[in-house]
Amino acid sequence: MQGFNKYYPPDYDGEKHKSLNSYHGKHALGDRARKIDKGILITRFELPFNIWCLNCNSHIGMGVRYNAEKKKIGNYLSTPIFSFRCKCHLCSGWFEIQTDPKNTRYVVVSGAKKKEEDWNPEENGGYAIHENNPGPNAEAPDPFAAVEKTTASLNHVTQVQQPRLSTLEDLSARQNADPYTLSTKLRRTFREEKKVLRRKREEEEGVRDRYALPKQLGLVPEDEVREEAKVEWDRGRKDWEREETGKRRMLEDDMKARIRTPSAALSTSRPSSSSSRRLLPSASLAGRPQDNLASRLLLSSMRSTKAFPLGTSGSSQKPRAKDVGVVVRKS
Repeated sequence: MQGFNKYYPPDYDGEKHKSLNSYHGKHALGDRARKIDKGILITRFELPFNIWCLNCNSHIGMGVRYNAEKKKIGNYLSTPIFSFRCKCHLCSGWFEIQTDPKNTRYVVVSGAKKKEEDWNPEENGGYAIHENNPGPNAEAPDPFAAVEKTTASLNHVTQVQQPRLSTLEDLSARQNADPYTLSTKLRRTFREEKKVLRRKREEEEGVRDRYALPKQLGLVPEDEVREEAKVEWDRGRKDWEREETGKRRMLEDDMKARIRTPSAALSTSRPSSSSSRRLLPSASLAGRPQDNLASRLLLSSMRSTKAFPLGTSGSSQKPRAKDVGVVVRKS
């Protein structure tokens, strides 16, 4: 049970102190009245519209609440005019909003700017806001303009709005003719999508379990990266083919150079005395069809077997006669 009793100290004097707040030197509103001597009361204020803070150029939405400093600054007839001074929660800048009893609205005085979202009746052929009784100097409405406006509105309703409304009614009646079939179709689609989502989730969990990935790591679907991977693969394939073509050309040039060098060396060589073999009486094979044929055969065999059949680069070993296609006759 809540207690309603109060403790009165022994030195408390009712005639002198009047109340316990006066005895303790405090105000009844507590910390909200810390500036009461200046006529300022801390109250909870809610923004009546959207504003832009001029200190930080930030947007503050309608309905944001602040601990505002409420102060009376004047009167309109017998209605007081209050000022609410608030501190921006984004930049610690101050802005002030006052009441306007004459026009029944709030006005931004400083530190902020109101976001204009009001509908102006003057721009739409009506009277200014809060001027329901125009003065004697106000222009009378044009009757012909009113008739033209009424006629245009009737034509718009007859030619545009009514056909559109009839079309929407027919579409709604056609779609809602068989609610059971529509519900069945919708539930079937939902079940199919749910199965697809469940299968994808299971595949992702399997990948995470296989590679020990954290659950917070999001996996990209294969369909989203397939096209990108195809482009990357095509680019890598072209680069690889370019490199292989360059290597093949370099190998062919090297082999051709190796073929020409042994042919010239064989034309000037002499058989050793210990050997029982001798070459054909031709002094040189250069420029003969047999030499070209031998070169092509040797090059073809090199492509299909070894990259360097005549020895490694820089080797001083001379090729044998049968390797270059030279016919040897036994003595």
